[in-house]
Amino acid sequence: MQRWSQLFIPTLREAPADAEVASHKLLLRAGYVRQLGAGIYSYLFLGNRSINKIVGIVRQEMDKIGQEFLLPALNPREIWEESGRWSVMGENMFRLKDRKGAELCLGMTHEEVMTSIARNELRSYKQLPQIWYQIQTKFRDEPRPKSGLLRVRQFIMKDAYSYDIDEAGLDESYRKHDAAYRAIFNRCGLEFLSVDADSGAMGGSTSQEFMVYTDAGEDLIASSASGYAANIEKATSRLEAVEDLAPTGDGQPEPVHTPGQRTIEEVGAFLKVRPQHQIKTMAYMAALPQADHAKMGALRPVVVFLRGDHSLNETKLSALAGGEVRPMTQEEIVEVFKAPAGYLGPIGVEAAPHPKKPGTLVILDQSLEHRKNLIAGANQEEYHLRNVTPGRDFKPTLVADVRNVCEGEGCPIDGSPLRIGKAVEIGHIFKLGYKYTRSMGASVLNRDGKEVTPIMGSYGIGIERILTAAIESSAAANDGSAFALHPAIAPFQAVVTVTNTADAALQVAGERVAGELIQAGVDVLLDDRDERAGVKFKDADLIGIPYRINIGRGVAEGKVELVDRLNRHTQEVALDDVAAVVADQITSLLQPVLPGAPVKAS
Repeated sequence: MQRWSQLFIPTLREAPADAEVASHKLLLRAGYVRQLGAGIYSYLFLGNRSINKIVGIVRQEMDKIGQEFLLPALNPREIWEESGRWSVMGENMFRLKDRKGAELCLGMTHEEVMTSIARNELRSYKQLPQIWYQIQTKFRDEPRPKSGLLRVRQFIMKDAYSYDIDEAGLDESYRKHDAAYRAIFNRCGLEFLSVDADSGAMGGSTSQEFMVYTDAGEDLIASSASGYAANIEKATSRLEAVEDLAPTGDGQPEPVHTPGQRTIEEVGAFLKVRPQHQIKTMAYMAALPQADHAKMGALRPVVVFLRGDHSLNETKLSALAGGEVRPMTQEEIVEVFKAPAGYLGPIGVEAAPHPKKPGTLVILDQSLEHRKNLIAGANQEEYHLRNVTPGRDFKPTLVADVRNVCEGEGCPIDGSPLRIGKAVEIGHIFKLGYKYTRSMGASVLNRDGKEVTPIMGSYGIGIERILTAAIESSAAANDGSAFALHPAIAPFQAVVTVTNTADAALQVAGERVAGELIQAGVDVLLDDRDERAGVKFKDADLIGIPYRINIGRGVAEGKVELVDRLNRHTQEVALDDVAAVVADQITSLLQPVLPGAPVKAS
């Protein structure tokens, strides 16, 4: 039996001043963690118990579909150079040298190491498919470690990798991970969404994030009642139709003097038109990969035309441009537009005929397709144009979705209003394709004896992020002052609080209830400290235990007080029955949930 009086649970009345988000404050106040340095935390007794329970759930579900490995955190430079990521990871990677001067790094992820094993050991299609995973410490030199365990430099990750003979096999491995992740997050009691996402530096085609809405999140996601959900970097929406302006004059582009009017707002007020009737011009330069330099050059001008009330999504733009983008300098603007900033527009900009051809990449946002009689810059100082019609007056290189969706716009499935909010990523699955197996020379013989490259997937879960997301969600329902974890991941499932240890009858009753809970399979903590009842109640709530049984004066009448902190409900229960009541409630919460049915997000 675990007795509070014998444990190290250093609770704090107040959170340190530098703790910003609710989970960070509560993790410190509850004695789960202590900070050693920027983005570096020690897990104390309670925190380690919860982390181990989460790891246990992850391991149980992953063992159903894969095999557990343990790979080195210390990696030689050469393995990362083979994939091309030694330079791509930049300053986010911890790098060091051994005593002989050989360069190494601390692993941020393990695609390269796993693939080195695959290429050396897998020889035939008969050995495929393979799903290998590990639960291990990762390192990332975060430029701004913050928000407690959400943005750290050392963290625990479950990372898995699949190797299949073809795309059909990858589809199945991806499906297995999707189901396993849903089971894991459901068992941890999280309300989550799965969203379409950008693959970023990981590469690959299909990518899906598992997210939990919370104000502490650093990602924005859009979702609707229809079930649609996507990261803001991938989200699309339906727009209400906009009635075009009537043409003026002969309906052809007509210059109009707009002295000193540069912004969408200024021009709209001057010409008495809404932003929806204007074209916003955005000018960028894209840094292209080395392979494109001979044909396209190192930098490529990229010009984007958006509706006046819309904002650009630079992640969408970078994907279309083929490289990272930055705003044009004044000199670059003049070179491309032959005009100063503030009066830029589409007419006269020479667009590349194809995205893969040299020249300025001109992108028209889909919201402007089929529109007419718009207001745009004239590429002449203090002038704009009326009657600008895309397709007739200028031809872009391509038409694509490059804008950010907005709150309340219709979702692409059925037009339901979109909700946009901050969220924490707790898991991410990728269809990597051949990015690593091809660059690192992995191959197997197919059924025909021909050498082929296996196709690969990568699948990650942030262990601490599960704990943090659970605390954030609970804290939001408890005014940020306390939290209650799901019994599957709480350090203890129930706490028996003896309100007065000087009363022998209460002490005996507390010992009895705790013993009956243990016999019923409940993970229980007995608070036998010589403290005031109010202090004990606050501490018990602070450390996130979902059920509290108060052993007080009601014992004389054969009753105790049961506090269900998950549902914020208190009731009197017979002393003889309380252990069975709590055990039944916990058992019902630990029942498996269908993997395809995530808890509905609020």
